[in-house]
Amino acid sequence: MSVALRERREELELVAAEAERARAGAGRLVLLRGATGTGRTALLEAAAEQAEAAGMRVLRARCSPDHTSVPFGAVFQLLAHGPGFDSAAGEEPDPPGTPPHRGRPARLWRLLRSYADDVPLLVAVDDVHLADESSRRWLVEAVRRIDRLPVLMVVTERSQYDIDPPADGLVHALSPALVRTRTLAPLSAGSAAELVRSALGRPVPAEWVDDCVRAGAGSPLLLRALLDDLGGTATEDAPAALPDNCAALYPGSYAAAVSWWLDSAGPTTTEVARALAALDDDEEDDEKDEDSASGGGGHGDADAGLLARMAGADPARVPGWLTAMTGLGLLRPGPGGRPRYAHPLLRDAVLSSWSGALRQAAHHRAAEAMVRRGDRAEAVAGQLLRSAPVGEAWATGVLLDAADLAVRDDRSDDALAFLRRALDEPMPDARRSVVLTELGSLEYATVRSTAGIPRLAEAMRLPGLPRDRVRAAVALGTALARQGEARTAIDVLRGLEDEHLTGHPDLVRTVQTASALLSDHDPATRREVYRWLRETAERSPRLVGTAGQALLVRYESTAGLTSAASAMRRIRALLAQPADPLAEGFLLGTAAAVAQWADQLDEAERLVRRGLAGQRPSLLHPMHLALQNVRVDIAAARGAYAELLADPGALSPVAGRPDPANAQAHALIALVETGRTEEATALADGFDLQNPYDSWELNRFLYARGVLRAATGDPAGALGDFLECGRHQSARDVVSPVVTPWRTASAECHLALGRPRQALALAEEELRLAAVWNTPRVLGRALRVLGTATGGRRGLELTDRAVRILRQGADGASGGTREPTREATRESAREAPSDRDGIAAQGGEPVETELIPALIEQGRRLTAVGERARAREALREAAERAERLGAVRMRASAEAALREGGARRAATARTGSGSLTASERRIAELAAQSRTNMEIAELLHLARRTVETHLTSAYRKLGIRRRAELGAALTDTGSRSGPPGGTRA
Repeated sequence: MSVALRERREELELVAAEAERARAGAGRLVLLRGATGTGRTALLEAAAEQAEAAGMRVLRARCSPDHTSVPFGAVFQLLAHGPGFDSAAGEEPDPPGTPPHRGRPARLWRLLRSYADDVPLLVAVDDVHLADESSRRWLVEAVRRIDRLPVLMVVTERSQYDIDPPADGLVHALSPALVRTRTLAPLSAGSAAELVRSALGRPVPAEWVDDCVRAGAGSPLLLRALLDDLGGTATEDAPAALPDNCAALYPGSYAAAVSWWLDSAGPTTTEVARALAALDDDEEDDEKDEDSASGGGGHGDADAGLLARMAGADPARVPGWLTAMTGLGLLRPGPGGRPRYAHPLLRDAVLSSWSGALRQAAHHRAAEAMVRRGDRAEAVAGQLLRSAPVGEAWATGVLLDAADLAVRDDRSDDALAFLRRALDEPMPDARRSVVLTELGSLEYATVRSTAGIPRLAEAMRLPGLPRDRVRAAVALGTALARQGEARTAIDVLRGLEDEHLTGHPDLVRTVQTASALLSDHDPATRREVYRWLRETAERSPRLVGTAGQALLVRYESTAGLTSAASAMRRIRALLAQPADPLAEGFLLGTAAAVAQWADQLDEAERLVRRGLAGQRPSLLHPMHLALQNVRVDIAAARGAYAELLADPGALSPVAGRPDPANAQAHALIALVETGRTEEATALADGFDLQNPYDSWELNRFLYARGVLRAATGDPAGALGDFLECGRHQSARDVVSPVVTPWRTASAECHLALGRPRQALALAEEELRLAAVWNTPRVLGRALRVLGTATGGRRGLELTDRAVRILRQGADGASGGTREPTREATRESAREAPSDRDGIAAQGGEPVETELIPALIEQGRRLTAVGERARAREALREAAERAERLGAVRMRASAEAALREGGARRAATARTGSGSLTASERRIAELAAQSRTNMEIAELLHLARRTVETHLTSAYRKLGIRRRAELGAALTDTGSRSGPPGGTRA
C-alpha cells in the first residue's frame, strides 16, 4: 500500500458502503477532511478507482486557486465530457438575480441527472475549499437533492488551522443526515516507522528510523518525499546519518514538498512558519526569548508574540497555530516547552524557501566573492538566481556565460533559468533582443509550444543588428508556423525584409528561403510562395540564392517534375557553391531531404550531421527540426526499427503539442512492422485528429495510421486515411511517391475490398510518377503493387521486374557504399560475389523494406502459376531478410506464404551464424582467414562461382557487408538471429 493510503481502510470502507447505497438510489455526500499532506487526493483517487470497478461512472474535478474567478469552473470540470454539456453550460452568464432553480445552475443540474439516468455516478471533487463560489453553491444545492438519486458525492477539503481564519466549509449549511464526514489524521509513529524500514528492505538502527519519522512529521506527503530523496544513500552496513540540511538531499523532493505545504497554508501562515524557522536557527534569539519569557505567560506565549510581530500576523491566532502544528507532528516541544520543528531537516526545508531581502542579500554577497576569486560562471550564476537584481554589467555577463554553457551541455532548464534572470539586469536593447530570441526559442521547445512566442515578438520590437533581427524573425516565424499560423509567420518575415534589410541582399535571400520553407505548413500559402520563387529564379537565380534554388529542386522532386539523378546533380552543384553562413542550414537541410528521397542515404546522413553541427540548438530554426526529421526518415528507409523506437518521445504525444510529429508517424509504422500492434494502436489513439493543423507531418501520420489499420484488418479505415493523406499532399502540389506512397497503399486496400479496377488505376498512376523519379525504391514498390492488381502471368512479369530492380538498387545503393581499403580495391573485381548475388556484400539496406514485400509477392505469384520451387526460394529469402531486419510482420507474411505453398516447418533460425549450412560456414571461415575466392575454390575443389554463391548467402544471413566482418560474425552464436521456427522446402 502506498504511503498516502496507509491507515485509510476505514475511509475506503465508508466510501464503498456509501457507493453501494447510492447505486440503490440513495445518494449522499462523503466529506474527507484533513491537513495539507495527509493524503486527501490519493484517498479520493483510490475511492474513484474503487467506484469504477463497481460499475459507477466517475466525474472528476480538481479545484485550484487559479480558477476561483471562473464561475462554475469546478462544475464544468465535472460535466465537460458529456454530450449535452455545451448547451447546458451556455456561452453567456445568467443575469444577476436569476433564481437557483433557473438558468445555468438548473441546466447543469439537469445534465447531472441525465448522466445518473444512464449509470450510477461518483462525483469526486478534490480541494473543494479552492472551488469558485458558484460551484460551491451548486454543489451544496446538489447535495440537498441527491438523496433519491444514484449519485455519491465524495469531496476533499483542507481543515488545517491557519493564521488567517478559513472560510466556512462546504457542509456548514447542510443537514448532518446528508453528509458523512471523516477527518484524516497524520500517520501514526508506528506506521511511519514501518514504511521507513520497508523502504530499505533490511534492518536499520532505531535512531535512524526515528529521525526519518520526525522529519516526516506524520505527513504522508513529507515522508514519501523524504524517502525518495534518501533512496540509495544508505550503505550495506548502516544507513548514513539523516542530514540536517536539504542541500544533502537529492533530487530535492523533500524541500519541494515542504514548499508546497507552505504555499497551501496561505501567505500569513507561511510567514509565521519561516519566522519560527529563523528563530529556531538562531541560538542567541532562543536565549533572549527565554529571558523575556521569564515571569510571563510561559515560553509558548512569548514565542507566539514574537512570531506575530515578525510576520505581521494576528497575535490571537498564533498560539492556536503552534498548538495545531504540534498536534500534527510538525512541531515538538523543545527545551523549556518552546515549540520547535520536529527535526532540523524540516526547519531547513522551511528556511530554504524563504525569499526575504536578507536571504537575497546573502546570495548577492556570495556571488560577488565568487567572481573575485574566479569561480565558474555557472556556480556564480547559481547564487545570482537567488539574489535580487544586481544592476551591474558583470552580473549580466556571468548569467549569459552560464546560459551558454548550459545550452552546450543540453541542460535546457538551467539555461532557461539563467536567461530569465539575465533579463532582470540592465543591458542594451540590441543585446536584450538577442537574449529574448534565445530565451523564447528555448521556452517554445522545452516549456510549451506557445510559451516562447511573446518573448520572440518582444525581441522583434527591439532594435538590433540586421543579422540578429533575421534570427529573431526566423525563430518567431518558425514558432508561428508550427502553431498553424503560416501566413502570419511569412508576414513577419516579409515585414522585416521590407523595413530593415535594405542593403543586405544575403539576408533578404535568407528571409525569402525561410518564408518558402515555413509555407509548407499551409497549402495555399505554399503555392503562392513557390510560384513567386519559381518566377524569380527564372528571371535571376542570384536573387533566390543557393538555398532558394535548392528548395526549388525539392519542390520539383515532390511535384513529379524531375528525376532523382537530375535532382542530385543540381543539389551537388549548389552545395559546391559558396553559401552565406546564415543560409547554409537551409541549403544543407534541403539537400539532405532530396538525397534521402534519392536513396543516397549515406550522403544524406553526412549532410544532416554537417547541418546540425552548424545549428545552435537553442535557437528556433525551421531547418533544425527539418534536419532531425531527415535523420528519422533515413532510419525509416533503412528499416532501422529499433532506432526509430529508441526515443521515448516518439512513443507518446509531445507535451504542449496536440498534433503528431514525423518521428511519431515513423514510430507507429515501426511498431506495426515489429509486431507491436497494441502499442501502435495506443499511440495512434493518443491523437485527436478532428481539427489538426494542416501540416505535412499530419499527412505522414495519416499514412502511418493507414498502415496500422491495414495491418489490423481494417482496409476500409486504412483506405480513408491513405486517401486523406493523398488529398492533403495534392493540395501542396506533392504528387510524387517519394514522400508517402499513398496510391499504392490505397490500391492494396481496394484489392482487399474487392475493387480491382480502382486498384489498377491507382497502381498505374503510381508507376507513371515513379518512372519520373526513377529510383529502385519507388519503381519497385509501384511495379509490385501493379503486378498484384494485374494478376496472372502479366502480374508475375511485373513482380519479377520489381524484384530485379530492387536487387539492382540493393547492389548499388548509397547505403552500401563505403570508402574502400587498398586491399579491397585491389581484389574487388576478382573476389566480390557476382552482381546477381551481391546483395549482402554490398548492403541492400536502403531498399530492404521494399525488396522483402516484393519477394513475398513474387513467391505468391509463382505459387499461383505452379512454380513452387522458385516460389519457395523467393519466400525463404524474404523471411531471412525480414528476420535480419527485425520485421516481424513481413517475416510472418513470408512464412504464411511458404506454408500456403506446401513448405514444412523448420527448427533453425534463418539468420545469424547458427543459420549457415556446413558448406557456407566452411567457405566463410576460410574467407575470414583472408583467403581469396580463387584460393578457396582451389582448396575445396569447387568452382569459383560456387564459392561466390555460398559467400553471398553467408553475408546475407550474417547481416554483414565486408569480408573483414566475417570473423566477428562467425563467433556470434545467434545474437543476430531471430526466434527459431522458420520454414523451408
